[in-house]
Amino acid sequence: MTRGNPLDFANFLNQLNPAFGTYTAVYTSEDQPTPLISQMRYPLGSRAAHLSYILPVDSGNLIALAGLMEHLASRAGQWGAYHLVGEVDEKTLVFEALKRAGFSVYNWQRIWQIKNYQDNADTQAKNGNHIWSISNDLDWIAVKNLYQAVVPALVQPVEPLLGNRLNGLVYREGGEVLAYADIAYGPIGIWVQPIIHPATQMVSDLLMSLSNNLPHRGNRPVYVCVRSYQAWIESALENLNAEVGPRQALMVKHMAITQKVSDTIPLATLEKSQVEPVRPQTGFSRTSSKNSLKL
Repeated sequence: MTRGNPLDFANFLNQLNPAFGTYTAVYTSEDQPTPLISQMRYPLGSRAAHLSYILPVDSGNLIALAGLMEHLASRAGQWGAYHLVGEVDEKTLVFEALKRAGFSVYNWQRIWQIKNYQDNADTQAKNGNHIWSISNDLDWIAVKNLYQAVVPALVQPVEPLLGNRLNGLVYREGGEVLAYADIAYGPIGIWVQPIIHPATQMVSDLLMSLSNNLPHRGNRPVYVCVRSYQAWIESALENLNAEVGPRQALMVKHMAITQKVSDTIPLATLEKSQVEPVRPQTGFSRTSSKNSLKL
């Protein structure tokens, strides 16, 4: 949606980016005359590796697809990834292959495309009360609190709020951050992942303002990814005449198991002392004996 065909020359050059590790696997066998090709990428320092594509998508060999996914998961674990994640149409054979390979569904999503771009005085006046600003380091704690309040606990370990730097826009009401939009740019489109607090008013105007005020948008379409835990946003996108794609399953295979570990904290050893009972007197005085007090 943002970069086009993953096999074209521009995307091939993007694999040379040292910040991303990419791995492409090809599955061939006597029972599979057409090779199966899949690629994953692992952003440096990330907790999860991501499936980029599987070709051909109409392969009917469920066993071959499952074996290919097992191989990619094994390599992701060798790289140090805790999870291997991917988005897939729930009505495809790939969905069943991922389940057979040990993947599980942790969420659902639909992607909406906003095509219309209204840059005129009336629109700006209407959206004047919904002003987005570029996030900075000072917004980190507020965005983190918003993330923890909106995103379910089941999703947070798989998709943590990475790093200590934000890459998007924030929206404030009364000085409080009520929305954050993570943004990814590509040559043919812009991807927006919003986190909006349910208390936010006039969400349709808020999303239109976001679309119209994206930095360096040009004429590129905007794709808004709506997760199932924020499905109430979809009615606002319908009011904007946005086009919606099929529902996708977000699937994950865990290469590490979270385990509670009990750790003991050694207490500082107190120096043995002895208090000598004496006749009461006014004030305090330290005696020459070790750690003894006289009253």
